[in-house]
Amino acid sequence: MDLFLRSWTALRTAVAELPDEDFERPSGCTGWLVRDLVCHLVIDAQDVLITLVTPADTEPTVDAVTYWNLVEPPTGEDPLDALIPRLAAAYGEPRWLKFHLADVGSAAGRAAQLADPAARVGTRDEVLTVGDYLSAYVVEWTLHHLDLIAHLSSAAEPPAETLAAARVSLEKIAGAPFPASFSDKDALLIGTGRRTPTEEEQAALGDLADRLPFVLG
Repeated sequence: MDLFLRSWTALRTAVAELPDEDFERPSGCTGWLVRDLVCHLVIDAQDVLITLVTPADTEPTVDAVTYWNLVEPPTGEDPLDALIPRLAAAYGEPRWLKFHLADVGSAAGRAAQLADPAARVGTRDEVLTVGDYLSAYVVEWTLHHLDLIAHLSSAAEPPAETLAAARVSLEKIAGAPFPASFSDKDALLIGTGRRTPTEEEQAALGDLADRLPFVLG
């Protein structure tokens, strides 16, 4: 829960500190501007709130690692992916996107603090504990923080501890460690296809290179 709050607070703070002109810059998400990504974060926060008030009384079917499915890289043709830019544009000025994220985002954070980590919740036709659900979202927040700052050199990076935790989770999902020579940030960017490895990094990856990218859905 602590890492969830740290990663989420850092991401929301980074958004709040962005100058308006940065909302029109590309993000690290294929086909999305920064404003589109922020709109997606609003929806993510709503999903967190919905899940935390959706109790389940059956045994967990997934945990923090198996919650994630490996999917094909986005093409921009998914109906929801295409809807996000239209929703983001409807906000008009960046301040309204900032306001909505601050509002619903802080509520999601408070709900996470108040939730019982051992309680079970239902989402995506699966059941898992609150603790596992919030742990899974550390990966989501950290990757999207990297997406947010992909083309913004002055924006703050995710906290080191959440980068490390997200790397551990991705390695569990992949079933193999990334080279020790990779920083946590590079392991996440290369591992999820957000950055192409250099020749040296490709060689260090060995057989794992053939399985990249690990796109989470």
